[in-house]
Parts: sequence; structure tokens; C-alpha cells
Amino acid sequence: MRIGLLTDGGHPYATGESGLWCDRLVRGLPQHEFDLYALRRSARQERGGRSTLPDGIGRVRTAPLWTSGAGIRQAGPVRGLSGRLATGLGRAYGRRERRRFTAHVTALVGALRPGVEAREPGGAGTVPFSEGLYGLAELAREHGGLHTALRSEATARIVEAACRAPGAGRTVHSATVPDHLAFVAELERVLRPLSLDWYDEESLGAADLCHAASGGVAALPGLLAKRFFGVPLLVTEYQVPLCTHYLTATGAPFRAPVRALLAAFHARLAREVYGQAAVVTPGSTHVRRWQERCGADRATLRTVYPGMEAERFRAVGEGDERGGPGTLVWIGRIEPAKDLIGLLHAFAEVRRAEPGARLRVFGAPAPGDEGDAYLAHCTALAAQLFPGEATDAHTAGAGPAAFREAGPVTFEEIGGPEAPDLAQAYAAGGIVVLSSAAEGFPVGLVEAMFCGRATVSTDVGAVVEVIGGTGVVVPPRNPGALADACIALLRDPERRARLGAAARARALELFTVEQNLTAFRDIYLDLVAYAPSRWAAEAEPAGHTGAPRPFATPPEAHVLGRTPSVPVTSGAARVPSWAAGARGEGMRGEGVRGEGVRGEGVYAGVRGAGSSDV
Repeated sequence: MRIGLLTDGGHPYATGESGLWCDRLVRGLPQHEFDLYALRRSARQERGGRSTLPDGIGRVRTAPLWTSGAGIRQAGPVRGLSGRLATGLGRAYGRRERRRFTAHVTALVGALRPGVEAREPGGAGTVPFSEGLYGLAELAREHGGLHTALRSEATARIVEAACRAPGAGRTVHSATVPDHLAFVAELERVLRPLSLDWYDEESLGAADLCHAASGGVAALPGLLAKRFFGVPLLVTEYQVPLCTHYLTATGAPFRAPVRALLAAFHARLAREVYGQAAVVTPGSTHVRRWQERCGADRATLRTVYPGMEAERFRAVGEGDERGGPGTLVWIGRIEPAKDLIGLLHAFAEVRRAEPGARLRVFGAPAPGDEGDAYLAHCTALAAQLFPGEATDAHTAGAGPAAFREAGPVTFEEIGGPEAPDLAQAYAAGGIVVLSSAAEGFPVGLVEAMFCGRATVSTDVGAVVEVIGGTGVVVPPRNPGALADACIALLRDPERRARLGAAARARALELFTVEQNLTAFRDIYLDLVAYAPSRWAAEAEPAGHTGAPRPFATPPEAHVLGRTPSVPVTSGAARVPSWAAGARGEGMRGEGVRGEGVRGEGVYAGVRGAGSSDV
């Protein structure tokens, strides 16, 4: 089948776990053809270039979200961009188009007020936000020019009227003209996917399934593909975009009214994405709880843990070497959210109880001046906490092997002679520590489990769910509890060995690439098998050779026995009454997975544009 893979700042530009997950998915399911639709988030991503793409990707379409108008056609096509914004017809909106635009923007912005109730998942009828969103998308598809219209004075006046309307809230009501203009600029940027030229029979319309690698803006093309072509939407989230927006909003260069409007927009968008997705796959129960609070229906949620390469850690995990018995290891990106300051204070207590203990910190600072400043602060604190053991913190070496040492504490980057790779960094100690104050899915913790190491972690994010009783968990931002747990494990080597063996067994059972691929393979087949047939028998696409379409006949037709034959009529498969009852009775009117499913079963064939699209 053909799958449209939707990313936002991820593959093929991200080099971390988000990019690796998409790469493993494509390489691990070679029987499917993937088309990549990527939104670029920043100029830094643009300069960094793309990662090497696997053979399973057929086409790549990209579009920037960080520019102020690049790639937008206004009077003619812009060449040289693989994903450009659809343009107008070389003229301004007429009276009818202006009336439609005003009505849709008014509905969308008006829905951001706290008093406007959002539709419950599965509820009937339309809501202002959905009506405005899809109305703008249809206007952009028919006439173009949405970029210019959204940045117009008319949009700013609509936003001003919504902020002054009754029930807008005190914070939004205090918005000034600069706030209105700032929100209009952000609104145009996040709605830019509505104007892309991806919505035709040769692009997303040719896909059998859209798989969004995250919710939020990344899923907007999937929403429109479902709206215009009936393509099923699958959303995978290992972190919740709405949660990320809440956490980062305070650092945004906007006043409180703009932040409140943007938070309301992203909350409404999250609810719409969850409501329209056929299946939502959270990466942990922690993410699942967030999704339910944001409006996701439990019936559509299926937890799929991220898959990670276990082979690279096998030598360490299966080896007899248990690492330095008195050495604690911390591995990750050095930034304030990891709370290395608390870890250093905890290690000071460990050092008083176990004078021979060491702490090895492997990692690089987060990009930017803030990361470098935080690393300098940590090294200075380490030198201050152990004044009798190191006169000062100093740097040794250069390049990837550079490290900073302050007595029993070392700050190193992976690639040095003692830790040439990630597996050897985990092998350097007997205990791996995670001290984060905030965490999503703890990738480093899973890697330590693959290595068979005992762990001490803070209770944040999905840590408890991942560790599952095979490690020690303490409250976050509590150096005393962290120190006590480390001391207890340092003094009990047999317990360390038991916890390490149990952790490795759990990781191999739940967090491998194989289990992740198996889950998505089943989800793909399940979604497409119940999707409505795209082409009627009398309206085959141009170039169709008449070859059988995969999934055009339900599985029951191939079962030996008394099952009656299942002819394909007008692109829809007629199934026996017992098969129709398997998904529930009373399925009349609009059906279950698409139009035209009226009391004769839920199998209506599968979308597909002929054998060439599968």
C-alpha cells in the first residue's frame, strides 16, 4: 500500500530518535511504499540538510514553516521548491471569496474563546473551529491566496473583535493592537499547510493511508487528505505537542494575551486531530493520559512503545563485566531540565557515605548559549563541592574526546578513548542515574536496561511505566532521596545484578524495533482493510489495467466452508450478515469507516488507485 508519512521538524531533517523512528519504520516495512511529506521548522534545519533516505521512500515533498512568504505563489508559480504554497489566480479575492474568508476566520477565531464549547469525540454536528478550519482549506484549494488574506488588516480586525467579545476572558480582553498583529502572524504560519499543493490525486490523494509522526501542525495535511479524499489518518505521538506548547510558551517572545490565544488554538487543533484520526498510537501511558485529557476517544487509542536497536547493546548486556562497582553514570543532553545540579548535590552525599564513589557525566550541552552556560555552571559547582580533591575544574583534550574533570566528577563526550561509543559509556559504571525534572519517554533509561544496568531514576514522564519495578525510582528534585537510593545500590552488588538482569529482559520484551514494526504492520492492515473503496467499478482511474486491487475483497471471501461468495459491486464488497454483525448492528446511514456502508457490512473495499499505488 502507499502511505503518506507526515512529519513536522522530524525526518528527514532530525537526527535524533524522532528521525531514527521514521527511518526504522520505512526500512522495516519494505512491502509498503512511503511518500514523505515534511514540514521544515527552522533555518537551522534547512542549513543542516537532509539525512540519507531509505529506499522505501518514493517521493519527498517539503515545505517551510519558518519563512515569511517563501514558496508562496501570488501571481504565478514559484519554481525550485518541492512543496510550495498554492497560489491565487493572479487577482485579489472577489466579493464572494471575501465573504467566505471573513465567515471562516470569524468562526475559527471565535471558537478560541473559553465560552465556546468544543464537540465531544464522536459527537454529531459541526463546531465553529472545524467549520472555519476546513472552510479556509477549501477556499485555499479553490482560489489560493490564503497567505496574503490571513496577513491582511481584515484578519487583524476579526481577531480584535473576538478579543473584545463577551466571554473572551480577562487575559485575552487586554490584548493590544501589537498583540493582534503578533497572533495574526503566528496564525498564518501554523495554518500554512492549508495552502500547500499536496492535495491532489497525484499526492496525498493517491495515498491509502496518512501516518502523522506527531499531532498538531504535522497532522494538518492528514486532516485535509481525509476531508478531500477520505484517506484514513493514523497519528503517532511519543510526546504530546500540546503539552510541549504549554511548557515552552512561557519562553516565547509574546505577551500573555497572544500566549492565551495560541494555547486555545493548539488545544482546539489537538481535539480535532484526535477526533478525526482513525487510530491514535501513544508511545506510553503517560502520553495516553494527556491525549485523553485533550479530547481523544479511548476507543481509538492503542499504545505502541517506540522501538529501539537492542543489537548495539548486546555485547555489554550479555557480558560478565558489570562496570565500575563504585561508579555512577549519567548520559544525556546537558540542559536545565535534566537537573544535573540536583545530581551533583546528591553525589556529594554519596561521596560522604562512600568515599570511593565516582560520577561520570557523558553528554554534550544543548545547542545555544544556554547549554554552554549550564555546563559551565555544573563544572564550577562540582569543583566547589569537592574542594579538597581538585583545585579547579579543567579541560583535557579537544574535539569529541574532550572532557572536564573536577575530582571524582568528570564531564565527558562520547567518543573518547575510555568511551568510544554509547554502549561503552553505559558499561563504564555499575549504576545508571536519571535525574531529570521533566521527561517524556526516557530513551536513555531503555538503553541502560538493554545494557543490563541497575538504574536510579526520578519519577517523571513515563519512567515508572518503562522501568516497571526493575529499578529504583525516587521523587524528582529531591537530592536526598536520590543519594539514599544510590548508596543502597552501591552497597548491594547482588541486588544490582538482579535488577540489571530483570531490566534487560523487560527491555527486550517491550522496547525493540521488532515489536514496534509488528504493531504498525497490524495497524496498517486493519485500517486499510476497513477503509471504503476509493474507486467505483464504473469509474476506474486513468491508466488502471483492471488488475485486482488488494483488499478490495474482504478476508471472509477466501475462507473455505459455507461462506457465500462476495462479489464486488461498484467498488464495495458485499459481506455475509454474520460478518456485518461482528462490528455491531444498526450500522446504517453513514456507516462505520466511510460512506456507503448501509446495513450490509462494514467492509466496503479499500482505497487504492490501482496496482501501481500499492
